[in-house]
Amino acid sequence: MSKKSVFVIFLLCLFILSSFLIAEAKTVVKYGHVGPPVHPQHKAALAFAKYVNDKTKGEIEIQVFPLGQLGAERSMTEQVQTGTLHMTAVTSGVLSNFVPEMGIIELPFIYPDRETAYKVLDDKEILERFTKFCDAKGFVFIGYTENEFRDISNSKRPIHKPEDLKGLKIRVIESPVFIDTFKALGANPTPLPFPEIYNALQQKVIDGQDNPIYTSILMKFTEVNKFATITNHMLTECPVIVNKKFWGSLTPGQQKIFREAADIQVKVNREENAKNRIEAIDKAKAQKVDVIILNAQERAAFRDAVKPVLEKYKGIYGTDWYNFFMKKIEFYSKKK
Repeated sequence: MSKKSVFVIFLLCLFILSSFLIAEAKTVVKYGHVGPPVHPQHKAALAFAKYVNDKTKGEIEIQVFPLGQLGAERSMTEQVQTGTLHMTAVTSGVLSNFVPEMGIIELPFIYPDRETAYKVLDDKEILERFTKFCDAKGFVFIGYTENEFRDISNSKRPIHKPEDLKGLKIRVIESPVFIDTFKALGANPTPLPFPEIYNALQQKVIDGQDNPIYTSILMKFTEVNKFATITNHMLTECPVIVNKKFWGSLTPGQQKIFREAADIQVKVNREENAKNRIEAIDKAKAQKVDVIILNAQERAAFRDAVKPVLEKYKGIYGTDWYNFFMKKIEFYSKKK
């Protein structure tokens, strides 16, 4: 064999080895959530992934798995806690099964409007407390994705007041706050994973469900539920949590990129939701859905009905934390 041939083989081996090492150096991060692929939550998660991929020049590849492909929310939260999944965006109500204090985000009828809610959630002191609460349970909290303010749909009758919910089997997320809220409203709450809702509605295992009206349209729940009430009873924020051990394996620079990506994710999610809110009710009506928008008096009746729930969770979360959060709501509602 000539020296030239040996040199060519040497270069080829070197190229293969270097390619292998580059491939080995690449970190693939799995990011799961239950939002549908066309939902703003998923679009925001893709924006997060793109930012990380671009800023790390491919050293970290974020792979996003929507619609519960990696499991239901509770399962994915457990996976992140144990380290079999890198990160997830999970409804704060489900996360409250692991980090009880996070459930305060979704207490019923506590925000006067969306603007106030966002200011509270973005408040520096609130973010610091969320970080501390999650850290104690093995999660790194880096931001939010968002479903939206929740509404109610059902197949039986129009809902104008709490009494109208009496006896209805309403699917709720696997969260004590949701279960207690719908019990207080007179319904029969039925916890089910998000991907199972449509079949359960179609087979009449449940009468209705609570999700933002836009989500109900996207997931075709309005095909089988022809009554919808715009209650805006809870704001579904989905904290983004990362496995603590994996987070510790990132360099400070990479952690900074993740946090920057999380900020972009929040922005994209909220902007997309704002666009969809404008169209949602018209789309529902076009599908022959009877859409009820609560007036001030009707909404007050719902707020009164859930007061025992707020008192209960004030005790569960602790008076100090509860009062701190409520004072933030009061502060920002007065600053508008």
